Amino acid sequence: QVQLVESGGGLVQAVGSLRLSCTASGLAFSRLNMGWIRQAPGKERDFVSGITYGGINTYYADSVKGRFTISRDNAKNTVYLQMNSLTPEDSAVYYCAASNGGNLYYPRSYSYWGQGTQVTVSS
Repeated sequence: QVQLVESGGGLVQAVGSLRLSCTASGLAFSRLNMGWIRQAPGKERDFVSGITYGGINTYYADSVKGRFTISRDNAKNTVYLQMNSLTPEDSAVYYCAASNGGNLYYPRSYSYWGQGTQVTVSS
């Protein structure tokens, strides 16, 4: 049974920071590319960041570049998203997802999804 469990969300003031974690089980984590996708109320799911299976290559949406950092620890089956300089526009449910292949910028490339963690940034 595949499980992706996110944690670390919450309420934070603008310009603050949060670190999201996602721990996977039931899949070959070290062989899968991983990503973070977010969804704000009334909007579609948007790519935030992705990382290849070995952690060599990382990708970011323009809106978070320079503020967010994705990383992974294959020994712990965990992927992280460090979010700095948060703004209210970053408020959303953040999903961790695993991809067997395809362009990591596209949410449709992800086969497995977590349940999401809420991030709320107050002004």
